[in-house]
Amino acid sequence: MSTSDEAPGLLRSAVRRDIVDTLANLDGSAREDGLTAREIGAQVGLHASTVRFHLDQLVAAGLLTSHFVRSHGAGRPSKKYAVPAGNLHAADTSESYAVLAGLLAEMFAERGPDDTPLTAEQAGAAWAHRHAPGIVEVAPSTEPARTAGAWLSKVGLMIDVLRDWGYTPSLRTEDGGRTAEVDLVHCPFLPLARTHPEVVCAVHRGLMRGTLEVFGEDDVELSLTPFVEPHRCLAHMTTRTPFAPTRGART
Repeated sequence: MSTSDEAPGLLRSAVRRDIVDTLANLDGSAREDGLTAREIGAQVGLHASTVRFHLDQLVAAGLLTSHFVRSHGAGRPSKKYAVPAGNLHAADTSESYAVLAGLLAEMFAERGPDDTPLTAEQAGAAWAHRHAPGIVEVAPSTEPARTAGAWLSKVGLMIDVLRDWGYTPSLRTEDGGRTAEVDLVHCPFLPLARTHPEVVCAVHRGLMRGTLEVFGEDDVELSLTPFVEPHRCLAHMTTRTPFAPTRGART
């Protein structure tokens, strides 16, 4: 099944990408069978009617298929949605590479504080400072977070930027919310990352660090471990900003 010219634009939406990723990550026959709008909504945290709006667009663009399944006994058949055979990420790979190519070109056009070309990590951070504010849908505080919830909301905005680049991130927390681990799955630059991880990983470290800086988090320990699994890299970040005492700790 071929995709339309609208497919890359549709997948720039975090919601629609989450829906597609949910269906793509089903195992075995479940991936072929698919899920109903209600089942998808339960997994992505949206009402079924909202999910159907996005599903209709994804089906029209050829990114998903739909079919009816009759359950045992009487009753109306259920409409299920599934991922068609083929590479889901081919639709937006060229766009992702265009962004990366432009960023790498800027490494040689711009100069650092000592009048030398930017490193790959500096170029990634510079891109984030210019573009991250226009990607997120809210205007966050630029003050360093003083609670776990505020800090993790900044990490969530960084995840939105990573989604815009074509990643499928997932988040875990440790140390009372001070530390966040982010899985980066489905790297849009996988072939290049395998041959030149020192460049691609440095760009993405800069992208994450620069995005957090834009949102006021410039005192963060951040590392990126490539290929902890064949299609998964792991980012680890801890804020150094002291959190305010909890209510129970106040005297």
